[in-house]
Amino acid sequence: MRSRHLSFLSLALLLIACGKGAETAPSETPSKPTSASSETVAEEGTLLSPPARDFTAPEKFSVVFETTKGEVIVDVDRELSPHGADRIYTLVKLGYFEDVAFFRVISGFMAQMGIHGDPEVNAVWRTRNIPDDPVKTTNARGTVTFAKSNMPNSRSTQIFFNFVDNGRLDSMGFAPFGKVRDMGPIDALYSGYGEGAPMGRGPSQMRIQTEGNAYLKAEFPELDYVKRARIVER
Repeated sequence: MRSRHLSFLSLALLLIACGKGAETAPSETPSKPTSASSETVAEEGTLLSPPARDFTAPEKFSVVFETTKGEVIVDVDRELSPHGADRIYTLVKLGYFEDVAFFRVISGFMAQMGIHGDPEVNAVWRTRNIPDDPVKTTNARGTVTFAKSNMPNSRSTQIFFNFVDNGRLDSMGFAPFGKVRDMGPIDALYSGYGEGAPMGRGPSQMRIQTEGNAYLKAEFPELDYVKRARIVER
């Protein structure tokens, strides 16, 4: 009974932490595929002055996340979640995922990241939401999905990696956009802080939004990070 209770608690927290851009896990918006680094597209927008619309992603591409636990490759299929694929593609091209923490890692559930380490960047992106996509595939182990709140069209920058089959999230509108090739580095992420504040002793999403990595590195030194990310052809 206790394990079931904790499961529902984690699920609820996944929804509430998001409010106005502070989503929780799972809870937070035409170019050819290229292997170029994300830094090469400054003329198309910047993190502090993003383009009016997300770039249109290729139908299939991969994102390589270089993390403190090793390289994580996510194969993205735009058909599964068009708005989600366009948003992750845009974020990577603009260089968003640099020194970004896995701030909520819940064993037996999921690992969430996507709040930037710079509060100025968060001020631009936290309410820059994208429309919902219909759920076309289940939240199976290894799938990657945008976090959202319980409000419509509330996805922005936070994503989560499913440690296990979390099919109960499907009916709640969590639409996976890709799948990890090798879950080894994700399984190895530090999970000792558990749930975030105020329900647990982990990081507060609101404080990450407003204080960034200065807060995280001072109070949660064991967290893992995405060091950088790039797009590759598939």
